[in-house]
Amino acid sequence: MELGIECARIIEEKVDLQFSALEKLYENLGNDELFIKLVIANSIVSYQLSGKGEQWWLEFSNYFSQNYPETTILRAYSEFLPKSKTNKRLISSKLNRLERLEPFLMTLTLENFEVYYNNMLKFRNDLVKVMRAKGDAKTIVFAVKMFGYASRIVFRKFVPYPMEIPIPKDFRIENYTKRFTSEDPVKFWERISKEVGIPPLHVDSILWPVLGGEEEVKKRLKEHCEKAELVLRLSSL
Repeated sequence: MELGIECARIIEEKVDLQFSALEKLYENLGNDELFIKLVIANSIVSYQLSGKGEQWWLEFSNYFSQNYPETTILRAYSEFLPKSKTNKRLISSKLNRLERLEPFLMTLTLENFEVYYNNMLKFRNDLVKVMRAKGDAKTIVFAVKMFGYASRIVFRKFVPYPMEIPIPKDFRIENYTKRFTSEDPVKFWERISKEVGIPPLHVDSILWPVLGGEEEVKKRLKEHCEKAELVLRLSSL
């Protein structure tokens, strides 16, 4: 792969519509600590969606830009999810997950988040304990990725993702991986990541946005990434 972490970073910050959704929410919310907490909470319920991931994160951004959580995050989501157009399945299970997560989030300050941002492996491991999940569970590793996005926006610095945190095994990545191998996608991309020296979460960033087929993503890619043609070629293999 003739790409690198810097290419992944450009795609994350300039191309991925999820990053744009977070930037919009950050501007409208005006509360750094709450912003990061909402992003983590939203990641934990980002599964079995009723729409594309990009649409869900835009809906999340729009909703909380206009509806500031006055009490708890759990209460806010108990009002948000039943109205959601892109995340309306398994609502009670998702609220149960937030009920497990919230006491942990309540103990964390902005200073704690900055420490976690500099040690995202510890953040992943602590989240695993709280959620009683596996270290490679899709929502756990995805929460690390989105926490990294949110922290980058708040702390205005780039910290690469750890090599030890695997790629989120979602529908797009799973289908794409089947084009090359019958091997488990997490193991396959872990091996590729080591070979090319790009952490799996950054590999995800290179592939996932363009695999969604959004014209806006392709347009942004051509505008901001000098290796756009290579990324598009990779995604069409």
